[in-house]
Amino acid sequence: MIIKSVRGKSPKMGNDCFIAENAAIVGDVTMGDQCSIWFNAVVRGDVHFIKMGNKVNVQDGAVIHCTYQKSPTTIGNNVSIGHNAIVHGCTVKDNVLVGMGSIIMDDCIVESNSIIAAGAVVTQGTHVEEGSIYAGMPAKKIKDVSPELTAGEIDRIANNYVTYASWFK
Repeated sequence: MIIKSVRGKSPKMGNDCFIAENAAIVGDVTMGDQCSIWFNAVVRGDVHFIKMGNKVNVQDGAVIHCTYQKSPTTIGNNVSIGHNAIVHGCTVKDNVLVGMGSIIMDDCIVESNSIIAAGAVVTQGTHVEEGSIYAGMPAKKIKDVSPELTAGEIDRIANNYVTYASWFK
């Protein structure tokens, strides 16, 4: 794993976190408890801060970054960031599933209990409504998140990744 300080700022990890051997975490990055950063994922807090809550999983090949002196990245609790997703200079609140290969651009706000569908492109400054599913390019609201989807996808995936991480410790 690459854990590197940049400009006097070093990554800080909470308790019970898993970092894959080839993941990279650099600069002003703060993680809560039970987070996992998977293979080939990059969390790069070199140009602004990245703050993650508890039980955040950053899956294989995902990139989390910011925009210099302008747009930090803040991620809440119980968030899954799918394989090869890009989360850039935005705010993702609690209980969110960011689908595989999706992109969330600068100054977006993804409210709690939402799903960004696989492959969606959430363009700069978009405000994703709480409890909604956004899909497409550019991403638009397609429907509300049902209680079944919250339990069956958002919660299930976040909890599964805590379990998967335990296999590697």
